[in-house]
Amino acid sequence: QVQLVESGGGLVQAGGSLRLSCAASASIFNSNVMGWFRQAPGKQRELVATITRGGMTNYADSVKGRFTISRDNAKNTIYLQMNSLELEDTAVYYCVADARIGRYNYWGQGTQVTVSS
Repeated sequence: QVQLVESGGGLVQAGGSLRLSCAASASIFNSNVMGWFRQAPGKQRELVATITRGGMTNYADSVKGRFTISRDNAKNTIYLQMNSLELEDTAVYYCVADARIGRYNYWGQGTQVTVSS
């Protein structure tokens, strides 16, 4: 069954903003860590941001100061607020949960973010 559902991707001009959402089943939302990966064509997959069950956050250097990850415990949802978007942010963004050594156990289906000039 579908356990992570992303939404909010789309086309935006450089400098604009988007907010991604990831709705999780209750058991998965209680994971130790949830976060967002992204993958652009021809590039390696990149861990963009993470948030722990307790609300601690971490960001890739490439998005620090521009992206904010948050969680709404009442809605079993995490968010990725993306501001000052750049062409290089164009990618498929994946919601992930349940961090283990070297992997995440749960992945969403991905949502496309395209930044145009």
